[in-house]
Amino acid sequence: MKSFNIGMVGYKFMGKAHSHAYRDLHMFFPQVAVPQMKLICGRDESGVSAAADQFGWDGYVTDWRELVTHPDIDIVDINAPSDAHKEIALAAAKAGKHLFCEKPLALTLADAREMLQAAEEAGVKHMVGFNYRFAPAVQLAKKLVAEGRLGRIHHFRAWFLQDWIVDPEFPLVWRLQKEIAGSGSHGDLGAHLIDLAHFLIGDMTEVIGMSETFVKERPMPSAMTGLSAKGSKDAPLGPVTVDDATLFMARFANGALGSFEATRFAPGHRCTNSFEINGSKGSVKFDFERMNELQVYFTDDAEDVQGFRRVLATDAAHAYMDAWWPAGHTIGYEHTFVHEVVELMKAMEEDRQPVPNFVDGVKCQEVLEAVDRSIEERRWVQISEM
Repeated sequence: MKSFNIGMVGYKFMGKAHSHAYRDLHMFFPQVAVPQMKLICGRDESGVSAAADQFGWDGYVTDWRELVTHPDIDIVDINAPSDAHKEIALAAAKAGKHLFCEKPLALTLADAREMLQAAEEAGVKHMVGFNYRFAPAVQLAKKLVAEGRLGRIHHFRAWFLQDWIVDPEFPLVWRLQKEIAGSGSHGDLGAHLIDLAHFLIGDMTEVIGMSETFVKERPMPSAMTGLSAKGSKDAPLGPVTVDDATLFMARFANGALGSFEATRFAPGHRCTNSFEINGSKGSVKFDFERMNELQVYFTDDAEDVQGFRRVLATDAAHAYMDAWWPAGHTIGYEHTFVHEVVELMKAMEEDRQPVPNFVDGVKCQEVLEAVDRSIEERRWVQISEM
């Protein structure tokens, strides 16, 4: 059985998700190559050493430069904050390491293109972390579209709604600072919607959008991790430099129309990552808060039983599910990362690029920046302009 040594930069929210995937992969997918958890990296030695013990890594370092040049490392996993992606990826590619980078790929389109070019010139494998593609119900939606069972696609509408910063006293975490995160709900949540649209429907040709920052200043944090933070009401205020909500419309190359909404100001929505596809022969609806289900409608059903049906995508007929539990025994968020690593390990064994990869990351960044330009210039923007 082949194995590949992993070095990972980042150990908090995404670091835990990726570590879980590496650790549990071979228990459920014994036929694929084994990811060996060699080194984890973080700037805070006490934090990263504790993470190494908790997550099951062989060792840790506090300087990513040491990790990317380490002779035992085959794949560098980058899930540090977005502003660090480019520098780490360029150095790792130069050292001949394969790359697995969280989304969004970079802070800017220019940086994303530079990362792709570096990976291609180095001849290394490269993958970007759009994990929602790997939910079996999403894979079913893809199958129904690809097989023509929904007919000609007319509409794709998608929304990613969260509420974790509705409180104006919530601290100014790094995700609310443009110089670190690149953008707010648009690049964090909207990027997933854009990738799902590319995966399910195809390329977009033009976009027009609008955005808003509802809370302009927030207290500085005393501690932060993942989507949580601590602070004091008496703490000094800092400016929020990203969007709280972004909406946009799009036209697809195949003639379909699209609408997209990403917000962190939707009370009651913890992680409502949803889409609906309408075609000439039927429709599908997906909501990640019910991630094991796909709502399916076909126009050729008999009139007296027409309506959306709930398909529980847990049978062995569905993507990845033959490796998990008996039908009806559901899987969760963390399993999408396991499926990502299945794809990464298979691509390494088969000497091909995994999908999605940095090409997909660049395509996503093109749409993100086209929407930004549209908002700034108050007009439709062609993707080809980017």
